[in-house]
Amino acid sequence: QLQASGGGLAQAGGSLRLSCAASGRTFSSYVMGWFRQDPGKEREGVACISTSDGVTHYLESVKGRYTISRDNADNTVYLQMNSLKPGETATYYCGARLGFCSPSVISGYHGMDHWGNGTLVTVSS
Repeated sequence: QLQASGGGLAQAGGSLRLSCAASGRTFSSYVMGWFRQDPGKEREGVACISTSDGVTHYLESVKGRYTISRDNADNTVYLQMNSLKPGETATYYCGARLGFCSPSVISGYHGMDHWGNGTLVTVSS
């Protein structure tokens, strides 16, 4: 089970940190990812992180502003979002999959096995 939190209201240029807590003892075996979806739009991959070697991939538009990280001891994955833009208002979801963190996860070609609830991020201009 995945539980996302940390969403809220931020001004353009501001920051938010999302968290996703996982239950169970196999968290470290899963690639973790963050996705977002605005009503009326398709869900898009934002970032993913490998199980233990720190490999990460990002949506091109968030590179340099967002950072995904994980704490396997605490069964939690984070998404630090800086320099937020109004167009990034969306519900953000965390997901988990067995396999690899790769650009194909960001593109959605390789889907996630498990999904958490969403947390709403609203960026005001």
